[in-house]
Amino acid sequence: MGMLISIIVFVVLIAVLYIAIRNSLIGKKNQVANAEASIDVMLKKRFDLLPNLIETTKAYMKHEQSVLVELTALRQQSHPIESANKPQLDKKLSAAVSHFKVAVEAYPELKANQNIELLMRSINETEEQISAARRSFNAAVTRYNNGIEMFPSSIIAQQMQLTALPLFEIADAERANIDAARLFKQ
Repeated sequence: MGMLISIIVFVVLIAVLYIAIRNSLIGKKNQVANAEASIDVMLKKRFDLLPNLIETTKAYMKHEQSVLVELTALRQQSHPIESANKPQLDKKLSAAVSHFKVAVEAYPELKANQNIELLMRSINETEEQISAARRSFNAAVTRYNNGIEMFPSSIIAQQMQLTALPLFEIADAERANIDAARLFKQ
């Protein structure tokens, strides 16, 4: 009788452990989805901000029309954003916004304009929020990947057919310093 109770207790403990690990993996997977959605929210905010930026600056930046044309074209490409194209489009938009910032820095009369100044602050805030969302995403992906790769949860992750997810990384070109002189020659 004592042996039967020991077996039942052991089976119950294994079942509770299995359920706890499974729920933990599901929670980690949902955290990744939530973090990815946060990036989407910030990209949408940037997407909505660009038309205002373009319209406000057209009157002041006739000589930098190519930057505005590039921003407009990228904005049109980004609607609707497909998951597969999201990283590439995000990189292009980030580069275009960086080019615009450099152009504004080069022309003090633009920086002095109140509308431009407000929009530049909004862009900086949005870029910081996107950066924070990316860090949050990478942290969630790391927790998720650790969860599915470590024993004993790796056994349950295999049963659930969970696979490791990639971190959000930037291209090597974006790691380099911006050459302002080269940008103005383009």
